[in-house]
Amino acid sequence: MLLFSILTAAVAPGIALLTYLYLKDRYDSEPIHLVVKLFLTGMLVVVPVMVVQRGIELWLGSNPLLSSFGLSGGIEEMAKWFVLYHIIFNHTEFDEPYDGIVYAASISLGFATLENILYAVFFPSTFTTLMLRALLPVSGHALFGIMMGYYLGKAKFAPQRQVRRLLAYSLVLPVLWHGIYNWILTSVMQQLAWVIVPFMVVLWIWGLGKIGRANARSPFRIVGREEEVKL
Repeated sequence: MLLFSILTAAVAPGIALLTYLYLKDRYDSEPIHLVVKLFLTGMLVVVPVMVVQRGIELWLGSNPLLSSFGLSGGIEEMAKWFVLYHIIFNHTEFDEPYDGIVYAASISLGFATLENILYAVFFPSTFTTLMLRALLPVSGHALFGIMMGYYLGKAKFAPQRQVRRLLAYSLVLPVLWHGIYNWILTSVMQQLAWVIVPFMVVLWIWGLGKIGRANARSPFRIVGREEEVKL
């Protein structure tokens, strides 16, 4: 019973955030089976990523910058981006900019959920600890997924000359912000309470803004009655 409670607490944040982002799609919701497939794919990515991270750590050693921007931000976001691009970028269901956010968040939150489960099982975890992980790592992965998906969605519907630049943004920005996030946690631990909280607030404000912009670019968007009056 205790194990069930721990696993539920570990899984719930990822499911809740994915449900929230899925329901924010105002015009053309994605097929549930595809969202679930990408969520499970995100979970499957965790093990090979951990193997690669461990191999590089044994080879090059570990320091805060390498760990934050290379092992965590770099490898994790590159793996998620690679899978996302090859599975979904040319998929017929990717038919509006906001879809990029839903699909990227699905992979990111699948990844974060399995990480959370492994942490809960192999490390003694109190309810408070799991809630902090929901507010920090799980929430962080969701935000990095929003970044990745927003620019992937822009690239999907952009003129050909802009596609490569936007695809680069969809990879580089999550790596950068993930690296900064990890660096704060590993290098400024004594200042964690006042550094990480405003950092996450800024990222959420940024992320919510991108959600609104992606929805506004939907080809399925119908001008409402109030907008018709303004026009």
